[in-house]
Amino acid sequence: MAFKYLDHEADIGIWASGRSLEEAFCEGAKAMFNLMVDINTVEPIKSISVEVSAPDIPSLFTEFLNELLLLMDTTGNVFSNFGVRIARGKEGYLLHGTAKGEPLRSEKHNIKTEVKAATYSGLKYWKAGGTHNLRCVLDL
Repeated sequence: MAFKYLDHEADIGIWASGRSLEEAFCEGAKAMFNLMVDINTVEPIKSISVEVSAPDIPSLFTEFLNELLLLMDTTGNVFSNFGVRIARGKEGYLLHGTAKGEPLRSEKHNIKTEVKAATYSGLKYWKAGGTHNLRCVLDL
């Protein structure tokens, strides 16, 4: 549905929303990758599986974003397209999904800035008027 950037002292905050929780997670991933490269130039050719778990939804969001950063670092790929399924488990929440993209190429992807990690600073999840909202701060 949407994402936007929030002012923060040295880092940057992101806010993501969607008609479903899954859509909000995907918008958050797009916001993070769009800080690093122009995601409009990233073709979703290669699909990589993503799995994370956490005790609550806000923590799951941070774990998801950090897992995507790890996958970027270990595979050399940047991502522009995301799909997730979130389920409640015995000890919290489970996320299974995919990230689609291609190998990072500086001549194609307009490299912007490095995101080191998604943090627990400003971390929040809320639902308002049928819209799921997520917020966190990214360490640059």
